[in-house]
Amino acid sequence: MTRVEGEVNVLSVVVFLPLAVAVGLVAMPRVSDRVVRSIWIAATAADLALVVALWIGFAPGPSGFAYEVNQRWIPTVSAGYHIGLDGLSLPLVALTAVLFLACALYSLRQTHRMRAFAALFLFLQTVCLGVFVSLDLILFFVFFDLSIVGMYFVIALWGHRGAARAALMFFLYTFLGSLALLLGFIGLYVASDPHTFDIVALTAQNPLAGGGIFSVLVLLAILVGLAVKTPTVPFHTWLPPAHTEAPAAGSAILAGVLLKLGTYGFVRIAMPILPGTWRDYSPAIVAIGVAGVLYGAFVALGQNDLKRMVAYTSVNHMGYILLAFGAAGLVATSDAQAHDLAVTGAVTQMVSHGLITGALFLLTGVLYERGRTYDMDAYGGLAARTPWFARVTAVAAFASLGLPGFSGFIAEFQIFTGALGPVPVATALAVVGILVTAALFLRALQRVFLGPARATGKGDMADLAGAEAAAIVPLLALAVLIGVFPRFLLDVIEPAARVVGTLVSR
Repeated sequence: MTRVEGEVNVLSVVVFLPLAVAVGLVAMPRVSDRVVRSIWIAATAADLALVVALWIGFAPGPSGFAYEVNQRWIPTVSAGYHIGLDGLSLPLVALTAVLFLACALYSLRQTHRMRAFAALFLFLQTVCLGVFVSLDLILFFVFFDLSIVGMYFVIALWGHRGAARAALMFFLYTFLGSLALLLGFIGLYVASDPHTFDIVALTAQNPLAGGGIFSVLVLLAILVGLAVKTPTVPFHTWLPPAHTEAPAAGSAILAGVLLKLGTYGFVRIAMPILPGTWRDYSPAIVAIGVAGVLYGAFVALGQNDLKRMVAYTSVNHMGYILLAFGAAGLVATSDAQAHDLAVTGAVTQMVSHGLITGALFLLTGVLYERGRTYDMDAYGGLAARTPWFARVTAVAAFASLGLPGFSGFIAEFQIFTGALGPVPVATALAVVGILVTAALFLRALQRVFLGPARATGKGDMADLAGAEAAAIVPLLALAVLIGVFPRFLLDVIEPAARVVGTLVSR
């Protein structure tokens, strides 16, 4: 298989540059925190620059992928180092690069175990990028599993008082899910002829086209593995404690990137490789999605802890993505336009949620650094003392509830338009989630920033610092850019969504 060497090298460099820098940081002799921060920021900035170059030169080949490389790795089981980019993965690779740079900038004031902290985040960046570019199930699983290890240490070593318990719960839940995912991958390997773990080859084979109980069990294993990571109801219980106890940068990556490893797996693996079984069980996927939308919104409404509230809104937003994928399965053979709208909206929602919720978690970190608590009742009247912090938080809140002019509106409009025809009742119920989300964010803004100052709010509440603004404001600016000029993103996603529609309709 002939590949352009320059293209091969660029994509591999994008994936492994952060890991190489992490190894270098660990191997260096004693070095100051300032140098570590500079190296970390430079590495993530260079990686983002390379991703921008990949985006500019993006031109999928006959296989549907750009910058593709396929090298032998474990030939005895036909597993290879097979990577590439298409319209589903490129936006998520870009999102990953942006968020990790934002976290590096946000952590300029980090002092505790700085070198280990930076190295761990660089390691996480490589494994997250690896998942999104993998075109082999074993390669996908290796990166997917290593992300659990990296985030476990971020929570356990730099989290708050209950971090050890939260990290353990996160690890056990998600590791159990990854084992289920591996069983599903082995099932696909056994069913394929010739046996292979290559995602492109499996997609072309459609190895379980005949249906039957085996195809149901394989899909169930894959769904459980991805649902735990997403997370969807009822596999979400690890998420609120993990977010509450994690450091702000860890929460931003957990919500902004790691949750997308699960949703990306649905559209990259489950839907195109098991199209018939996915169509058969799409009503159940829709029901799970709507349950997540409503449960996440109503539980978030009852929270007093600001960070826990934002965590439950992630359950809500991931529910919209499941609703879209389920609806896409229902119309795959009857309404290509509705299918393409739903899948495009779901991928756009992944990007939008990553930007906006990543910014929200960094903002909760700003609040915690000032007041040492996430309890909204401990604050009040902060708009007078921290006007820029209040303005930026208000923008992030309005973006999260899907107001026009933000990326969330573009994503949810497409999801609802694509889902309304096949599942009108479920779509109407999901709209209720938007109303509840609006109520909970307005309530949070009122409690924290308006009214009389409370005890914690009367302390040394400094406004948004330069490093914090440099990390957070660009994320919201990108959300506005996508909301106002979405074409540059949709032109990349839509052709890939149409390919998924062709595959699922088989």
